[in-house]
Amino acid sequence: MYQLDNPLRPYTWGSTTAIAELLGRTPSGGPEAELWIGAHPDSPSTVLGHGDTGTSLDALIDSDPDRTLGAPTREAFGDRLPFLMKVLAAAAPLSLQVHPSPEQAQEGFDRENAASVPQDAPHRNYRDAFSKPELIFALTDFDALCGFRAPTEAARIFTGLVDLLEKQQGSAPAILSAVVADLGIPDEAAALREAFTRLLTGGAETRTAVERVVEALDKGLPDSADPLVAAAAATVLQLNGHHESDPGVLVALLLNRVTLQPGQALYLPAGNVHAYLEGLGIEVMASSDNVLRGGLTTKHVDTGELLKTVEFAPLALPLLDPESTPLGQELYCPPFDEFQLQRLELPVFFGDDAASADIPIAQNGPTVVLVVSGTVVLDSPKGDLILHRGQSAFIPANESPVMARLASDNTDTTDDDGDSTAVAFAVTVGAAGDSNPGGLGPVRGGREETQP
Repeated sequence: MYQLDNPLRPYTWGSTTAIAELLGRTPSGGPEAELWIGAHPDSPSTVLGHGDTGTSLDALIDSDPDRTLGAPTREAFGDRLPFLMKVLAAAAPLSLQVHPSPEQAQEGFDRENAASVPQDAPHRNYRDAFSKPELIFALTDFDALCGFRAPTEAARIFTGLVDLLEKQQGSAPAILSAVVADLGIPDEAAALREAFTRLLTGGAETRTAVERVVEALDKGLPDSADPLVAAAAATVLQLNGHHESDPGVLVALLLNRVTLQPGQALYLPAGNVHAYLEGLGIEVMASSDNVLRGGLTTKHVDTGELLKTVEFAPLALPLLDPESTPLGQELYCPPFDEFQLQRLELPVFFGDDAASADIPIAQNGPTVVLVVSGTVVLDSPKGDLILHRGQSAFIPANESPVMARLASDNTDTTDDDGDSTAVAFAVTVGAAGDSNPGGLGPVRGGREETQP
């Protein structure tokens, strides 16, 4: 096992304090948007100890992929860590975005390579050949936009805005009435496609509509306003406060808005239009840079390519409930092959009950672990590793089983009864379709792979 040092990404939308407060360290003074834990080539974690101090995790994996990744992971994903774990702290909205399917990613990557588009070109859409499904686990209240509303619900919102502007300003922009008409198309997919495309490609007309809607909402809604319109008004004012006159402000009203409570998780498959708005969470994703943006950004927006990747269908919120195993594990297993998430909460036990405090780390191949409170001991047949709050580790595929237990000298965190506690998160390769996602070693197709 290897302790890791992890890079911070200082994107402007990041909180200046949330990650530091979670992990128990002094803030840097600037925005701290994401802490990356993994082997992504742009910002890999670095290894501490074992004579490998300073070695990047991707270099460590490259030096012995059989040992670090294991044969099943290599066969499925090649010689790379297929997932990236992050601590994400949004103080302002991120861009509206969608991620391609595996087939779209491969085709787009090959196409842009054939066209000699430089890998680092700002207008490049596909920087690798991989899809990028995601999961977010909320550590605080976490606001997000996720997937399309039913067209009838979106039509209520835009109709309410048209009525408000007509009362306050004498007329409403024609594009808003056109969107209402689009949303009335009987075929739901066609209705959403037409409304989304109209707003996204409306240019100056959409921007003017945003400005007029904001002007009306600044004056307030009547007490009798539809609650759905009132909620949408808050979204408009929030987004416009960060991205003034951006078409994405109105596009966002086609999407579901959700507030995750701490402990809730949401997964985001390919084709799902989404944006994180505010909050602190553990994010897990396939290790890829393929993002197609649709607004709320100053970065490149390729409307034509975006429209090819969006799944135009109303979406029930894809909340992900935990699975409990007979081994005491709390697992979040989205329908993706690249990753799954485990949350570990370790109470203290004394005397004869001490052994019951051990929880197996779910290992379907390579695994990373992050401790967010307390002190945890990782115990493997090859030795122990103590992780304090804010520390993390990489567990190679050939080191299993690994058990997690509360350190005997843990004093960092106590529960309401004054007993010591610790909380950690672990990410390993996904076990979608496998019979034992919480197994003590890599599992594929229900067959346990014994590691040397």
